[in-house]
Amino acid sequence: MNQNRMRDDLTAIFERAVAVAHPSTILAAHLPEPPTGRIVILAAGKAAASMAAAAVAHYRDIHGVPDSRLTGIAVTRDGYALDAGPIPVVEAGHPLPNENGLAATAKVLELAEAAGEGDLVLALISGGGSANWLLPAVGVSLADKQAVTRALLRSGAGIGEINCVRKHLSRIKGGRLARACGDARLLTLAISDVPGDDPSVIASGPTVPDPTTLVEARAIIAKRGIDLPPSCKAALQDPANESPKPGDPIFASSDYRTIATPAASLEAAESAATALGYTVHSLGADVEGEARDVACRHARLALEAKARGERLAILSGGELTVTIRGEGRGGPNQEYALALAVALHGEPGIAALSGDTDGTDGGTGLASDPAGAFVEPNTLARAKDAGHDAERALADNDSTGFFEALGDLFVPGPTHTNVNDCRIILVG
Repeated sequence: MNQNRMRDDLTAIFERAVAVAHPSTILAAHLPEPPTGRIVILAAGKAAASMAAAAVAHYRDIHGVPDSRLTGIAVTRDGYALDAGPIPVVEAGHPLPNENGLAATAKVLELAEAAGEGDLVLALISGGGSANWLLPAVGVSLADKQAVTRALLRSGAGIGEINCVRKHLSRIKGGRLARACGDARLLTLAISDVPGDDPSVIASGPTVPDPTTLVEARAIIAKRGIDLPPSCKAALQDPANESPKPGDPIFASSDYRTIATPAASLEAAESAATALGYTVHSLGADVEGEARDVACRHARLALEAKARGERLAILSGGELTVTIRGEGRGGPNQEYALALAVALHGEPGIAALSGDTDGTDGGTGLASDPAGAFVEPNTLARAKDAGHDAERALADNDSTGFFEALGDLFVPGPTHTNVNDCRIILVG
């Protein structure tokens, strides 16, 4: 099959996975009737602005709710802002939290605490919310929280491990926002970016009970060999920083709904691939592991399918990790793509795209970062002609530099949703 055609197919399948998870198409169906009081919209994550905008449009256009009854704040990643009418949108750091997020999170708690009986607190949660909403535990500085986050990201820890630690160093995560809402009705609508769609993991579960403990958080720190700042070490030893657990009465007036999931987006990708004439082999929406190791396993599946003469689309979701050993630039999707290219070794008729559905994959934290990369049968040959060595780039974790030199980075820009990674291998 023509390589341009394969790249078009890869892009079309990816875009379909993203489209079915966009707030503009899915949020309204889950919004309740307006309350007698105010609607307090508190949004966090990479879809925060788009979710807030969709909620405002619904209540304005369908129910005629005046702006005077719409209040709140949306905190999203730098470069992901959209106009949300009366709801101010604040851009904050991701994956490392910053001062913007710190100030905005204080406002979030202030708004939640001011909500009363008759008000609806609408918590709109998406991936990235853990970094966007931060209010460190008493005695922990922003710099110390940043240091711990940075160390966890570099250690190869999974998102569940990272969030367990963050929840026990926070005054908003791990169910603490629900405590702040008092007598107001609380409804959380969430876009999942985590394997299994666990509400306590998505954005570190600010509105739901937290089953993890201080003991587990300390164990993760020990397992990953992280040298904690003294303030964080003390916080993880302080029983006052234990999070509210299942059965706590603070959750009696709250409801939680997951409105978009990685599995639903993967199913949409499967439908798109089938429509393009491929037989689909889905590996599921919850694939985890070291990016380069997973890539090698997937390469074997593709090579076996090629040997059988199949026209196949191998699809997977989930979130991979990278243990950083080198000094290069990259992200899990790009590293997966680079390792896949090495493992496929230029086999004709096989192409792939690995991308993060939020539009950015690791990198510098800018909205202009790539979401992932394409792999084609001639990737290694073109790289060699240009003087680039794929295995050397992989050893240096420099997947961005490698694919950038070839023009094979996938750069869709912010998608304003986030349902984890989407990996597509086409055997033509």
